[in-house]
Amino acid sequence: MKLVIMIPCLNEEKTLPIVLKSIPKEIAGIDKIDILLIDDGSTDKTVQVAKKLGVKHFLFHTTNQGLSKSFKHGLFKSLELGADIIVLTEGDNQYPQQRIPDLIKPIMKGDADLVIGDRQTQTIKHFSWSKKMFQKLGTRVLNVAASSNVPDAISGFRAYSRLAAIQLNPIADYSWATETTIQASQKKHKIAILPIQTNPKTRNSRQFKSSWQHIRKSAPTIIRAFIMYRPYAFFFSLGFVLLIIGIIPIINFIEIAITHHRTAFGAHHIQSLLLGSIFIFGSFISFALGIIADLIRINRIILEDSLEIIKKDHLKIKN
Repeated sequence: MKLVIMIPCLNEEKTLPIVLKSIPKEIAGIDKIDILLIDDGSTDKTVQVAKKLGVKHFLFHTTNQGLSKSFKHGLFKSLELGADIIVLTEGDNQYPQQRIPDLIKPIMKGDADLVIGDRQTQTIKHFSWSKKMFQKLGTRVLNVAASSNVPDAISGFRAYSRLAAIQLNPIADYSWATETTIQASQKKHKIAILPIQTNPKTRNSRQFKSSWQHIRKSAPTIIRAFIMYRPYAFFFSLGFVLLIIGIIPIINFIEIAITHHRTAFGAHHIQSLLLGSIFIFGSFISFALGIIADLIRINRIILEDSLEIIKKDHLKIKN
C-alpha cells in the first residue's frame, strides 16, 4: 500500500525542514511513503531545501495560484504517482505530522473514506475570540448545507482513500476544504474525525487577512454548493416565502373588495394588489428555477460518473 503526502508550499524555506523531519519514515501496513511538494510560485529557497532533504516529487506553479488550485492539482498528481492513500498537510508546520499514522488508520482499516484532523479550534490559544466564533458559526452553516456533522470543516490536515480522491471534483478558486467537505458528504463518503493539537503558530495566514474576508470568500462556495446539491431545499423554500408574502396583500385586497366595494379599487389598495402579484410571480419563478436546478444536478451526477471512469482509465485503475 502506497501513501503520498502532499505539501503545498509558498515560501516555506524556514519551516519546511521541521515539517519534513517530523513526517514518519515508516508506518505499519504502508509499503512506500512518497512526499509530493506543490510549489505555488515560491520566490525563496523552498524547492532547494526540499530537494536537499530528499523530496523527489514536485509539482510547480510558475505563479501563485492559491491553495485551492494547489490541492486540486496535487490530488491528481498523487493519484498518478499510484497513491492508495493521500495525506494533505501544510508547509508552515501548523499540523502535527507525527499523527499521520493515526490519520490514515481508519482508511487502512476500511472504516472511512476521508479523515479530517479536528484542530479543536476553541482551545487554540492564538485564535482570537472572534475567530473562534466565526469558525464555529461557519462550520455550523456548512454542516447544514452539506447535511454533515464535521467539527472542523476547514481543517487542512486530511487523509483520502484513492476512490474518494478520484470522486472529488473541486472547482472553487477559494475554500477548497469547505467545497470538498460538502462534496464528500453528498457523495456519501464515510468521514472520520481525528482530534489533534496544532503546533505553535509560525506565521500569519496567507489565505485571508481577517475572519470577515474569509467569510466573504467562503460564502459563495457554500451557497453554490447548497444550490448545486440541494436545489429543491433552496428554491422551494424561497418560493414558499415569496408566495406567503404575496398572498397577504392579495387577501387583504379581496377582503376590502367584498366588504367595502367602493373603496377596494383605490390607489393604495391597487398598489397592494400589484405588490402581491409581483411576489407571487417571483415565487413561481423560484419554483421553476428549483426544477431546472435539479435537472442540472442530475446532469452533474452523470457527468461526474463519466469523469470518474475517465480518471480510472487514465490512471489504469480497474476498480
